[in-house]
Amino acid sequence: MKKFRKVLDGLTTSSPGGTIGSPSCGSAAGTPTATPTPKEIDIQETLVSENFQLCKTVRHGFPYQPTALAFDPVQKILAIGSRTGGVRILGRPGVDCYCQHESGAAVLQLQFLINEGALVTACADDTLHLWNLRQRRPAVLHSLKFNRERITFCHLPFQSKWLYVGTERGNTHIVNIESFILSGYVIMWNKAIELSTKTHPGPVVHLSDSPKDEGKLLIGFESGTVVQWDLRLKKADFRIYYDEAIHSVGWHHEGKQFMCSHSDGSLTMWNLRNTTKPFQVTFPHGETLTHGKIQKDGRKESCKPILKVEYKTSRNSEPFVIFSGGLSYDKAGRRPTLTIMHGKAITVLEMDYPIVEFMALCETPYNNEVQEPYAVVVLLEKDLIVVDLTQSNYPVFENPYPMDVHESPVTCTAYFAECPPDIIPILYSIGAKHKKTGYSQKEWPIAGGTWTLGSHTYPEIIITGHADGSIKFWDASAITLQMLYKLKTSKVFEKPKPGEGRAAELVEEDPFAVQMVSWCPQSRIFCVVGISAHIILYRFSKYDANTQIVSLEVRLQCETEDVISPSENENNPCFSESSPHSPQPHHQQQQQHPPSPGSGTPEGNKDSIPHLKVKDRMVRVPPGYQAELAIQLLWIDGEPPQQITSLDINSAYGLLAFGNCNGLAVVDYLQKTILLCMSTLDLYGAADPYQRLTRSPRRNRQSTSGLTELSDNQQSIDMERSKSPTSESRENSFSRSRSSSVSSIDRDTKEAITTLQFGESYGRKSDALPTPCLWVGTSLGVVLLIPMSIPTDHEERMEEPVTIGPSGTVLMLKGSVLRFGFLDCMGAIIQSPFEVWRDLNAPQDPDRPRRRKLVHFSPSSSQDSCGEGHLAVVCSERQAKVFLMPSQSCLFVHNITESSFVLRADVVSVCNSVCLACFCANGHVMTLSLPSLRPLMDVNYLPLTDMRIARTFCFTNGGQALYLSSPTEIQRITYSQEMCDNLQEMLGELFTPIETPEAQNRGFLKGFFGGNSHNFDREELFGEAAAGKASRSLAQHIPGQVGMEGMKVAASGAVGELARARIALDERGQRLGELEERTALMMTSAESFSKHAHELMLKCKDKKWYQF
Repeated sequence: MKKFRKVLDGLTTSSPGGTIGSPSCGSAAGTPTATPTPKEIDIQETLVSENFQLCKTVRHGFPYQPTALAFDPVQKILAIGSRTGGVRILGRPGVDCYCQHESGAAVLQLQFLINEGALVTACADDTLHLWNLRQRRPAVLHSLKFNRERITFCHLPFQSKWLYVGTERGNTHIVNIESFILSGYVIMWNKAIELSTKTHPGPVVHLSDSPKDEGKLLIGFESGTVVQWDLRLKKADFRIYYDEAIHSVGWHHEGKQFMCSHSDGSLTMWNLRNTTKPFQVTFPHGETLTHGKIQKDGRKESCKPILKVEYKTSRNSEPFVIFSGGLSYDKAGRRPTLTIMHGKAITVLEMDYPIVEFMALCETPYNNEVQEPYAVVVLLEKDLIVVDLTQSNYPVFENPYPMDVHESPVTCTAYFAECPPDIIPILYSIGAKHKKTGYSQKEWPIAGGTWTLGSHTYPEIIITGHADGSIKFWDASAITLQMLYKLKTSKVFEKPKPGEGRAAELVEEDPFAVQMVSWCPQSRIFCVVGISAHIILYRFSKYDANTQIVSLEVRLQCETEDVISPSENENNPCFSESSPHSPQPHHQQQQQHPPSPGSGTPEGNKDSIPHLKVKDRMVRVPPGYQAELAIQLLWIDGEPPQQITSLDINSAYGLLAFGNCNGLAVVDYLQKTILLCMSTLDLYGAADPYQRLTRSPRRNRQSTSGLTELSDNQQSIDMERSKSPTSESRENSFSRSRSSSVSSIDRDTKEAITTLQFGESYGRKSDALPTPCLWVGTSLGVVLLIPMSIPTDHEERMEEPVTIGPSGTVLMLKGSVLRFGFLDCMGAIIQSPFEVWRDLNAPQDPDRPRRRKLVHFSPSSSQDSCGEGHLAVVCSERQAKVFLMPSQSCLFVHNITESSFVLRADVVSVCNSVCLACFCANGHVMTLSLPSLRPLMDVNYLPLTDMRIARTFCFTNGGQALYLSSPTEIQRITYSQEMCDNLQEMLGELFTPIETPEAQNRGFLKGFFGGNSHNFDREELFGEAAAGKASRSLAQHIPGQVGMEGMKVAASGAVGELARARIALDERGQRLGELEERTALMMTSAESFSKHAHELMLKCKDKKWYQF
């Protein structure tokens, strides 16, 4: 291997003390044959490591595995806790905040400090946390870890600083919210129940203060025991023993009666005047009649537990009783329900998913006033709905948040920043016509916080592909997410009929599942690849039309032996020969039809049929994306085709290219013809670096059953055979099989086409001018260039054939090729040429015939000063190389990773420059300068990368990226320092200063007879002076770590005071020891002074005033 002579004298960079060259350039496989002059690549690099910082920006979608719900009725913000320790706080559209507990413990319960800008979370690791919401990125101020008892229920009375905490042992503790220290006041379970009771009452499942008297605390135990505890007298007012387990309790606002829900599906009403038995027991969904006959024992039929009940009064109508569950067991298979009882009317609302929690939203925060419920928030396992209680038919509100990202499981994502500005309004106008109706006419009630459109916004679109074949376009501008338009790709095909025998086994559960998408925002041409080895090409139109979809069938199969044994140096191909006929076991050898360009189904082979049937009739299509062409790979000899692993489309050329592990096909979508259909080996011709021989095709079926779970294309058959270093390291990184679309094919499987890119380039070293080319990357680290000749005249282009053929140019890298990028000799990105969008269905104007308008970014157009040619950036899963075209000299090489492999790489623009961004399987996010491939950032971002993240991670311009952080949520991140700095401006404010509504005037008589609740001083009872200190071993106080990020935010607004106080506290904390010593001295001095004063008093007490 010749050493690469460094010709970097004329290269300059702004990196401090750094050279552009890399010592590893010596191992470059693409040894330069023509040394470029420094003038040719004199590029001033402007990016430095200070331009990069990685941080999360915003999370969209439905909180995965939700567990808890809370609402602040004054601030009007909603909080949702999850099983993985996440908390989502939602307000008006744009106000959407995600927080994460470091422990990752499930959130059991949430309690807002109403109108205080704070939230208490109780987690499954028995820790309470106090979150400060007065900053745009909430932070934990205090934590309290219980050591000996498990937390089961919390209650914080309105405008109180004392939090009641019930435990599994049945005890109730009290925590000071300000200091987060436990009070010495404890309500022990054995004091709460009668001493004669022989059994333990079970965990505390309910705590609430009496609306009539804040000094009375109602404690509900799981076993069915309810106790009202007098906090002042430290004794029980009454005890109720009921023989059914209690799930929840709800007060009437006057505090004279309350309602309990039970495990047998019953509701009991209790009056405080007589607590020996309930004055009313109802089974709302229990029937006394069974098939028209009363049951012999006269009992109601058994019902499911009522897990929660809310009892809310209304000024102008009967009270609302709202509960979940309670349905009869006989009605098996019924969906989960929420029941609203209003007077005698009972309304049962069926839900799509199980109910996790619900909460009535009321006009007043005071529990002793008429509640006036106006809505019910229902948190389901996979959805959030809000029901309007002010209308008799209980319509739901239209949800402004993107909670339906997972309506069908997400199988792929694409992210486009800096889109043409007109594309979002037009997609929205088309999508708005298909919106559902029947929603409540009222404003969305969760309207807290403030959010303004930041100055750093530009049009962004996220596209998600789904398991049911649907595509969703989302407006992602200004860190929000709004659905623009939905496309159903399944409408292109006839409904699939159930198969039989072997075909039925191989047929996918989701035959339309989307594997990848390719979109040209300028021409609005859109391409979808599906799991059934099908491709659909769509054009955009503002008009509806009658259309017939053209169907092309492609026979893409492999006839080569490409088993390569692993070698020490992956850049040195080792030459292996095998016999021309070595079929795999368990497959009968059959005569193969050679692939023929442009051929459809070969005659005489009945098995050569596609899996899905394209509609072959005229179809009326609405405005929006309209299918024009469907391409399908054929089944061969009863075996399904290999899945498509790469795709690129170019609107200026009118060409579409795709490949799989068998070969490559290029389709002219303007003329609807197949231009090229070749096995990977045939693309090399005589230039094959591995010198392989042809043989019968290997037709192992790759399992594809898991695309819905994002683990498609599993290499399951040849996995245990000889593995290359590449495959071994990947085995260590992932416990599950990988997708061929995100990691390379194993060395002992076929050579797959892993990436494709159309662009103006030089197909041969001798080319003087750039021509249209197709860059092809394979799983063996090989790059092939295929030049094309495309007629330029409009009429000729529609009639004359496009000529295409491999040039013999071969470049090599380590590992599977992932991405191409092209720079001009000034270091700027060269965009692929495109066609300007024109609406083919628009009415014809005879004076202005519609012609194709093409925009070209030729490498030579802007480079008169620096000579001909361009730079090609090629990134594989192991290394990146920069080649100078047309000489094909390798200018720079950088080995990105040895221990892992790159999953995703992109050449992106950031800070008015360009870089190569990479995401590795070990969770590292890296950026490299271009063209010198100098490392700029390397952050260990995700410690464990799973298959979902691997498939959905994607970079875009502007220093942004996204991935699916859970099956229901999209996480957006930025790696740009500038965006991190501007992020605070872009995020919404959760807290807005609002005056707390005044309590209603209760009147003289009510105040006189309604107890002395207003005289109740909790500080007097629970403070250290009265109650003493709690046992230190019971709970441990952990001060919060308010990060610098939080501090920066706090510098202005309402947050500033809190942050400054916190900093001051920290400063004072450093002098605590000193202070304690001084205090001790002062106490000694005070005692001495007291003693002397007492002696003086004794001496003088008998003296008369005149004796002084």
